[in-house]
Order: sequence, then structure tokens, then C-alpha cells
Amino acid sequence: MLDQTSAIVEHRLALRTALGEDMVLTDAAEILRYCRDWHGDVTTGAVAVIRPRSTADVAAAVRLCHQMRLAIVPQGGNTGLVLGAIPDQPDAQVVLSLERMNAIRRIDADDFSAVVEAGCILSELKDAIANKGMFFPLALGAQGSCRIGGNVSTNAGGINVLRYGMTRELVLGLEVVLPDGTVFDGLTTLRKDNRGIDLKQLFIGAEGTLGIITAVSVKLTPYPDHVATALLGLASLEDAITLFRRARRDCCDLMSAFEFMPPLAFTLAREAMPDLPIPIPAHYPAYVLMEISGSGLVDIDDLMQRFLEAVMTDGLVVDGTIAASQAQARNLWLIREGMNEGQAKRGSHMRSDVSVPLSRLADFVAEAEAAIAAALPDCTSISYGHVGDGNVHLNVLPPDDMTGDERAEVIYASKNVLNEVVDRFSGSISAEHGIGRLKRSDFEDRLPDTRRALLMAVKRAIDPDLVMNPGCQLSFPQIS
Repeated sequence: MLDQTSAIVEHRLALRTALGEDMVLTDAAEILRYCRDWHGDVTTGAVAVIRPRSTADVAAAVRLCHQMRLAIVPQGGNTGLVLGAIPDQPDAQVVLSLERMNAIRRIDADDFSAVVEAGCILSELKDAIANKGMFFPLALGAQGSCRIGGNVSTNAGGINVLRYGMTRELVLGLEVVLPDGTVFDGLTTLRKDNRGIDLKQLFIGAEGTLGIITAVSVKLTPYPDHVATALLGLASLEDAITLFRRARRDCCDLMSAFEFMPPLAFTLAREAMPDLPIPIPAHYPAYVLMEISGSGLVDIDDLMQRFLEAVMTDGLVVDGTIAASQAQARNLWLIREGMNEGQAKRGSHMRSDVSVPLSRLADFVAEAEAAIAAALPDCTSISYGHVGDGNVHLNVLPPDDMTGDERAEVIYASKNVLNEVVDRFSGSISAEHGIGRLKRSDFEDRLPDTRRALLMAVKRAIDPDLVMNPGCQLSFPQIS
């Protein structure tokens, strides 16, 4: 233990000497927030936290850590849900936080693009772009805290995937510091560039295992100044799927969000926000939160009115309300957000992020909830998510009187039950949150040999010494 402690002290001194006191944090109280996950379930430690101010600083830090044989855990806003951005070997890893690299380098409305540093908070980027009359469609519950580099590294999803795609579809170019400290400069804003393999795609969704994203060029669209938001009550989740198909046909590509929720969502939202208005009765079997948007000459309000009149006449929608103002629309979305906060208030629980073929979503939810009820009859399941991309968040809430250890057993058991159903439906155990360390074993257990070989070959080619976020996504021998 003495030798290990001495090595940590020496590493810290070397880091501060080479990089400067301003860039390196080593005090236990200061580094704590960088070593605790978003929900506060896991707290670890690190040799140090490095906070560069420029790409050159990142490159210098990476080269130094490489020489010292210290592994690097890149971190953005630390809002991830799969333990991908916190260290798991406190005596051998440093956290490299991009929080100081938060500049918006350029917004070009004529080019429909922006170039931004990785540490920029997503909501601040969106606001700056909106002030130029443009729109960046990535929208997440954590957008007031998450940072664009982390969004890219995890290929973040969110509520607008239906219309605009995952983060991968929004990235035009990247600047990345590689594991040896060299810089890959691919900050193009070209829409069409067919000069061989698109290297930026290697780093999108890689969760920092191949390099550190330091800047991103992103694709913008005209600001959707006409938005119509509706909360609808339906007789079943099957009807919600039918409604989605109808909306895709009738509202075409103007539909930007289509979320489903159960009636329990309102109870949970009210537990988190007691004064939150609930504009329709909370006893229907299924609910849809739908949004269409556009700009220019399109009459979005008329389109929403005509669509809802038709589906209500046909009996597909039982009840509903259309937001009459931005404030009312915000309140409708607060039901969706409040539901998550209400779950958190009930204590630790099983949180999932799975996807199945859209055509089988309703059957999947029914089968998965039945399987969990049979295995864990005292627990409560809640399923909600993004109908348009087959993404279901099926969470399991243990009884209030369960102890911490009992809750941990329930979380583990329910996760296994759920994953077995996901496998039967040929789905994915991670639709948008990534793998990190939390889902690594489940990911590896389901990884075909050919895909595993390809992933490991890419890792070894770019990061042969395994210094970039080891333990995240795949298991490799640790640095000796």
C-alpha cells in the first residue's frame, strides 16, 4: 500500500509540474464531483483531474499520461447513465475534463453549420444558434448540463431522433486528440465528401475509447418557429403504434416527436412537481405526446388540427389537448420530464434503455412487463419512450420499504429478465445511452465473434497501449 500511495503522490507531482497547478486537481474534495456518477449511485476516485483550456493542452496532457502509463477517462458534463465517464481504477487513471473548452468558435447561418469546442453545454449552444435564427435539434433532459463532446462520444439520442436522427446524423466533422497525443483535424463542414473511409464515424459513439474529441462541427437547420404540441389519450399502446403510422403518413417529415407514456407517468410527475397541471384525465391506458414543427409558409397549427380531427373521428384517439401557447407546451413536456424525477424520488431502481423493431414494440412491452411481474410481483414496471424509433425505457421500481441490498438484488434480477425478452425480440440492450462500464458484461455476452474481432482490431490499431478509457465498452488487459 505504501508503494502504491507513493506512486500516486509522484504522479500528481509530475502532472502538476509539467502541466501547471491551474490545470491539475488532486485534492480529494475537489475531484469528488468528477468521480461520482450522475445519479450518485457510484463514487470512485482518480490520481488527478486534468482540466485543459485548449486542444494543445489536451495533446500535452495525453502525451504526458502516455509516458507515465496513466490511463485517461475523458469526461464532458458527466451526465451519462452507464458509468462511461468515471474512473474504475483510482490509482491508475486520471479524469480529463473538457469543461473549460467551452467556446463556440463559429456559427455560419449561410453554411447551416457551427463549430464548437467539446466542453460547450448543449443548451448554451442551442441558445446561441437560435439567436442566429438557426436550430440544432439535439434535445435531451440533461441539456442544461451535458456537453457536446460527450453527446458525440455517446451518439446521444433524445426526443427529436424521429425527424433529425441520432447525434451521428448531426455531425459534419471532428477534431480529436489521439492516444499518442497527435491531433486528427477533421473539422470540415462539407455535406458531401467521399474521399474514402469517413474517419469521424470511428469516434462517434466510441465513448472516449479511441481518442478525446476536442471540437465538433455540426449541421444546423432553419429555426422551427411554428410548433404544435398535443397530449393524447388512447385505448392501448397498440393504438399508439397505429397512430404513429398514421401520423408519419399524414404529417410526413414535419413530425419531430412522438412519445408514449402510461397513466402512471402522471402520478410520478405529480410526486416530483405537485403543482404541475394535468390537462386531461389520467385514467386512459396509454398516452402520446406528439409534436410537429416547421418554418416558413407551412401552417403547422392547421395541420395538427386537421390530423387530430380525423383520428378522433375514426376513434383512434379517445381524448386530447393541444397546447395553446409555448408555456402550455412546456407544461406538457414537464409531465414527461417530471415522470423521470418522480422515479428518482422513489429511490434506486432498474433503469433501462432498450430498442426493438417498431412493428413489435407493443408486443414487447406487454411481454416484458408480464415477465417482470411474474418474477418480481412486488415491484412496479413503467414503460415509456420514443415510439418512432422503437426505443423503450422500461424501468422497475422496488417497493418503498426495501433495503439497499434488497433493491440491488431486484435491480440485477429485473435487468436479466428484461434482457432475455429483448433478446427474444432481436433488440438492443442499449438504444441511446451507450455501454460504458455498467452494461459491458451484458454487451460482451451478446457480441458475435466477428464483430468482437473487428472492434478489438480497431481499438488496438488506434490505442495499442490501451490508455483511452480502459474498462469502457470492452474488456482488455490492463496496463502493467
